[in-house]
Amino acid sequence: MSYKTLLTVMTETKLAEPALAQMVALAEAQDAHAEALCLGVDRSQTGYYYAGANALILQETLSRAKAEADEVLAFAENYLGKSGVRWSAESGVAQIADLGRHVAHRARFSDLVILPRPYGEGRGAEAEPIVEAAMFEGHAPVLMVPDDAKPFSKPGTIMIGWNESIEAMRAIRQALPFLKQADLVRIVVIDPPRHGPDRSDPGGLLSQMLSRHGVKCEIDVLSKTMTRVSDILNRHAADTSSDLIVMGAYGHSRFREAILGGATRNMLEQATVPVFMAH
Repeated sequence: MSYKTLLTVMTETKLAEPALAQMVALAEAQDAHAEALCLGVDRSQTGYYYAGANALILQETLSRAKAEADEVLAFAENYLGKSGVRWSAESGVAQIADLGRHVAHRARFSDLVILPRPYGEGRGAEAEPIVEAAMFEGHAPVLMVPDDAKPFSKPGTIMIGWNESIEAMRAIRQALPFLKQADLVRIVVIDPPRHGPDRSDPGGLLSQMLSRHGVKCEIDVLSKTMTRVSDILNRHAADTSSDLIVMGAYGHSRFREAILGGATRNMLEQATVPVFMAH
């Protein structure tokens, strides 16, 4: 079992290289095809313009988005063309309100979507909706790559954030190609319930399931010594020199399928190692 179709979505060049580098490393290791979707984003809100200006402003914003798409495509073609892996790249223009539809359609036919961190200095307004669309609407796992992360082809130590949720289990199942390659997988349980069915052996059934796939597991039971679970996970990842964090992605919304919830957002803001998420 491996990932054979890898996708990254690019809307600019200055923050794209870490995700491209990670995609190339995995494409080499897993004999996969690397795809780059290069989008120019029309960020205009035409409803706010007075009637006589609509056509002129619309043409200008579309032309600017087309130029951005061409620039990003050229960057991707140059980078992937030198990589030696099988690759493809295509460009397009999307209005920011319709961005999710385009990303979700491509993510649906990908085994893994590799994206840069959606939060931080220099990120456009489209970075977060791209992550949301890939996970919640495209139903694909997402590998978020921090800006200064070194690309890996085979993770040495993987840390799983385990809370017995459906989302966490889905992420674990979709991360099996990585888990089976790892030297060690740490199942991290924070403050397990005292009266739950697994209270005497938290993480035991998951460890048993993974061991039958040949995964070497250890269980770390931690106390909630910090307010945010994401802070505990990030600290433990640093303490254990983990190369990858696997966790479920959580969301909430009344008006669309989902938007990133606070815990997932905090994790993506603070993580210093790549994070594998699924919903």
